[in-house]
Amino acid sequence: VVVQTETGGYLCFRQRKYGVPEPMLALVGGYLKPGEAPLAAAQRELREETGCIAEDWLELGHFLVDPNRGVATGSLFLARGARRVGAVDSDDLEEQEVVLLSRQQLEQALARGEFKILAWAMAVALALRV
Repeated sequence: VVVQTETGGYLCFRQRKYGVPEPMLALVGGYLKPGEAPLAAAQRELREETGCIAEDWLELGHFLVDPNRGVATGSLFLARGARRVGAVDSDDLEEQEVVLLSRQQLEQALARGEFKILAWAMAVALALRV
């Protein structure tokens, strides 16, 4: 989920992954619970990971992650007008810092390769086209 706040900034996380030596930018995301629709999962993850909700959701697309094995579909969304309504309630074990970027900073971070995960880079690129 690419998260645009009601003031126009973009919420991201700065975090580390075991296989990447330097910190990277990350987006809100997670996995579907049994029977859960992709949009409902995205909305749940936004609330859990940031304490925010958004009323305006734009579907950026659904993409096969590993079509040769027939597993994993990535569903990408832009949440617009996000606002904090409560505390973070995440079960993520990763340490992460919330960062607020302007559109220009988001564009620059994408161009510099700060989103190291393909799905995150793709989601940002698609959201910036809107």
